[in-house]
Amino acid sequence: MCGYADLRISSKMPATMLRSPTCALSAGLLAAALAACSPNSSNPTDLKEAPAAKMPESNPLLTPSPLHLEYPPFDGIEPAHFLPAFEVGMAEHLAEIDNITAQAEAPTFENTLVQLELAGQTLNRVASVFFGLASAHTNDALIEIEAQVAPKLAEHRDRIFLNAPLFGRIQAVYAARGALEIGPESLRLVEETHRAFVRAGAKLSEAEKESLRATNSELAKLQTRFSQNVLSEVNDSFVVVQSRAELKGLSEAQIEAAASEAASRGLDGKFVIPLLNTTQQPLLSELENRGLRERLLKRSMGRGSRGGDYDNREIVSRTAELRARRAQLLGFANHAGYILDDATAGTVEAVNERLASLTPAAVANARREASELQTIVDNMGGGFDLAAWDWDFYAEKLRRERYAFDESQLKPYLELDSVLFNGVFFAASQVYGIAFDERFDLPVYHEDVRVFDVLDHDGATLGLFVFDAYARESKRGGAWMSHYVTQSRLLDKRPVVANHLNIPEPNEGEPTLLTFTEVITAFHEFGHALHGLFSDVNYITFGGTNVPRDFVEYPSQLNEMWATWPTVLANYAKHYETGEPMPKDLLDQVLAAERFNQGYATTEYLAASLIDQALHQLPPGEAPAPEDILTFEAEALAAAGANLTTVPPRYRLPYFSHIMGGYSAGYYAYIWSEVLDADTEKWFRENGGLTRENGQRYRDTVLSRGGSEDAMELFRNFAGREPRIEPLLERRGLN
Repeated sequence: MCGYADLRISSKMPATMLRSPTCALSAGLLAAALAACSPNSSNPTDLKEAPAAKMPESNPLLTPSPLHLEYPPFDGIEPAHFLPAFEVGMAEHLAEIDNITAQAEAPTFENTLVQLELAGQTLNRVASVFFGLASAHTNDALIEIEAQVAPKLAEHRDRIFLNAPLFGRIQAVYAARGALEIGPESLRLVEETHRAFVRAGAKLSEAEKESLRATNSELAKLQTRFSQNVLSEVNDSFVVVQSRAELKGLSEAQIEAAASEAASRGLDGKFVIPLLNTTQQPLLSELENRGLRERLLKRSMGRGSRGGDYDNREIVSRTAELRARRAQLLGFANHAGYILDDATAGTVEAVNERLASLTPAAVANARREASELQTIVDNMGGGFDLAAWDWDFYAEKLRRERYAFDESQLKPYLELDSVLFNGVFFAASQVYGIAFDERFDLPVYHEDVRVFDVLDHDGATLGLFVFDAYARESKRGGAWMSHYVTQSRLLDKRPVVANHLNIPEPNEGEPTLLTFTEVITAFHEFGHALHGLFSDVNYITFGGTNVPRDFVEYPSQLNEMWATWPTVLANYAKHYETGEPMPKDLLDQVLAAERFNQGYATTEYLAASLIDQALHQLPPGEAPAPEDILTFEAEALAAAGANLTTVPPRYRLPYFSHIMGGYSAGYYAYIWSEVLDADTEKWFRENGGLTRENGQRYRDTVLSRGGSEDAMELFRNFAGREPRIEPLLERRGLN
């Protein structure tokens, strides 16, 4: 869900996929899936003790929040609350499961499936707050708790999904589903719950279940270590610059920010460039010093593979092997086969075919773009061959030459509040009729966080939206959406959702001026938020973004189109000092440049997708050794014809957080979803564009339905036909 973004917890995902900051957690079946999100090795008999005996009166996590829509009481939550609350939540959940299996009555939809859906609410509440904070504002205490909690939750998940009496009741209801007098969403709950249990190993022998438990527990520990290493490595891999002269090309505000960053690290008189968790770094497009650009990119690309405490190569290797073994145990050739069986893609072959069909054209476009950039280098007397650390710098020069603007011209017109209120919120109000009222009475976990009531077109409360814009050392990289409360009519819950960005915070008194990429990211993540806010389903299992991974990016990517929609762009692109609109010629050039550099953008994305698939299509016994991880990566790209030295993957394996979380064998999902997004954008343009009627149609057929219907059926309900790939090819210049 996300630029990186968006991971959620789903009962369909294996345990170690579930620890994800952007998860939409749920009660019942999804709370069981939480298991993958967290706790370790407490005695099983301890977990089954009556929760009342362990429930401290002062722990705010153990009862529903008294605040509006059960918004978390962040001002009353301390790290010490979490471990006891997790223990109580797991014990309570297991007791609820025992109550289901101990019934004398024959299994029915109501006494089994509905009760399972109602179970685990305390655990869900604890986990949603904990993993939200562990991603957005962590500290040493939370890091330690996360390491303890991850294997405990993996064990807890297995105790539910591998519970034979419970599965027996689910199996009985499933077998009788044809005779049940229940609605379509309830029938889907029966089928999807049964499928989730089977995929989690419910039909395995006891010996096989024991092996699976051990694998899931180890994977949970590895995934937690990986994510913590990535954060630590980003914070440890900053680049120190000795003199102001080396920063030529940056604005005075950027230079001062680098000086402040250095001072905060005890490096007074120097300058520090912090890293973001992508391969390319934002300042590469502006730094004139080629040596510094090279140092910055190489520092970025070396993260997680340079030795030391935060090296992730051994974790990647071991994780790949364990995932392959688990997939084979569950009846699949490899981990990718296991994951894709539960996605809209369906098969490894379908994903390979899609990636193979796009890669040659993308690489050809990137080579053509590289040739154009080399011409600029030569014309400027550079005397060197274009390298990866040169691309952004010379691409920016080409952009200026071709479209008569650069990022420095755009930034004064892209002030954060204007983008949020006059862009993101404005577009949503125009197409969906909703409104936003900022709340100042609800506690936040960091002073930069903002909270908004979201009101429907009739004035009724839809939910709450939490906005956390700025980067900080306590926050993981990337951008993502998360749920603190997931909508469910059964539980009478309305959504509380959050967007997290990583925009560099300016010095005090300075405006927050965005790059255009950051603007697009804000619109993208809000598309996920709308998916959560508009959810209108009975069961939390299907709430909001609980849809297949290769469908979840569809609404978010579609929402990006409003960022460059002329009436929306004109409404937010205003000078932060004068209020003057962006000049029409500059506005026109921004719109004309939408396809600029698409060869590079597509190739770096496809490269990351290809190494993800290559790693996860390995059978057991063939995972690369830790010291061979980067060699394996290079060989996979060479085999796919995507090994351009000037276009490194957007993420390399040692810092590829997506695939160590909810996107393992699933990073292809962005391009898969973009087929739907590009086709839907074309539908909007052909049917009147930004209108309430169009928005209501999309809301009714897609956004409100969550996972309550087959994902591709939702698209067909909206468009009235099968999706077409041609709009995507046209958009990316691949036709």
